[in-house]
Amino acid sequence: MKFGTKAIHAGVFPDPSTGAIMTPIFQTSTFVQEAPGKHKGYEYARTQNPTRSQLQANIAALENAKHGFCFSSGMGAIDTLIKLFSPGDEIICTNDLYGGTYRIFTKVFQNYGLKFHFIGMEDVANIENYVTAHTKLIWIETPTNPTLKIIDIAGVAAIAKKHNILLGVDNTFASPYLQTPMDLGADIVMHSLTKYMAGHSDVVMGALVVNDDKLAERIAFFQNACGATPGPQDSFLVLRGIKTLHLRMQRHCENGAVIAHFLRNHPKVDKVYWPGFADHPNHAIAKQQMRDFGGMMSFSLKGDHMEDAMKVLSGTHLFSLAESLGGVESLIGHPASMTHASIPREERLKSGVTDTLIRLSVGVEDVEDLIADLEKALNLI
Repeated sequence: MKFGTKAIHAGVFPDPSTGAIMTPIFQTSTFVQEAPGKHKGYEYARTQNPTRSQLQANIAALENAKHGFCFSSGMGAIDTLIKLFSPGDEIICTNDLYGGTYRIFTKVFQNYGLKFHFIGMEDVANIENYVTAHTKLIWIETPTNPTLKIIDIAGVAAIAKKHNILLGVDNTFASPYLQTPMDLGADIVMHSLTKYMAGHSDVVMGALVVNDDKLAERIAFFQNACGATPGPQDSFLVLRGIKTLHLRMQRHCENGAVIAHFLRNHPKVDKVYWPGFADHPNHAIAKQQMRDFGGMMSFSLKGDHMEDAMKVLSGTHLFSLAESLGGVESLIGHPASMTHASIPREERLKSGVTDTLIRLSVGVEDVEDLIADLEKALNLI
């Protein structure tokens, strides 16, 4: 089954009681049982809900995985994942990652005896320098947030398998439309469904997908026991959003390419970080493991003056100044003070997140209007 067909049909089915083609919103907290322990597969909505069940099956199918689990946010998904590990375990992470992930690793789980190593992974051979007998997980984003670094998923997977370590991939920036890490050797794939998967900036949700049955059992236990589960209304919204994922992503990619080239050729722009450029670091790997290059990018201005960056950030109209990404509308943001503010400045600078870096989430509007909007803002400096 091709991707667009899976986005609409995989894991979902008409409601057997009414024939409704859209998955109903099962807005209920509990389910009637014929006798104690005798039920139709559903007992209590934290444990299972039919709307969420179809969404989980759909996401698993899109990632070419067996098991899917949804959570009340992307951070809820990461929280559940890290609970799989014990005090003394070590986790190797890319050093260019979402600020919320860095925060939960260092401010929450580090206090419970887990050890995190934040390293550059553009050369995957660097990872083996940090592998110890206590290493249990390698955690990567690719493309990374916000400098769009590309990490060789298959290369990292080979190292993980060699040392019997789990590999987890945050696939939020790419979505399964652009890459499927499970096919490249990942053990766990995570999504902030809030972003491209839902696609309309109207829901907050996260997901984990896995193939291993025993790993799935452990995740299901934590999902139920800890309770960071989404409600049926949000599950319905994400299911509806996914039905147009392939259409939206195609336009995000098309618009992204035009905007990236516009910025690169603009006299006031210094660097543009977008994996579609032939001279982008690891571009060849991006071409190999991705189907296209997406609508995310970041850029810096010549002179690297904070006041110039602030003028651009506040000077757009169609690019709304806001956190998040992946919606149909275009967004502009300042990672240093917004999405990555929780990362100490010295750590941010190591991965290229300067005080004047600007990040764009290019939407699906008419690209000529987006270019005019950016041109107007750049003319303010």
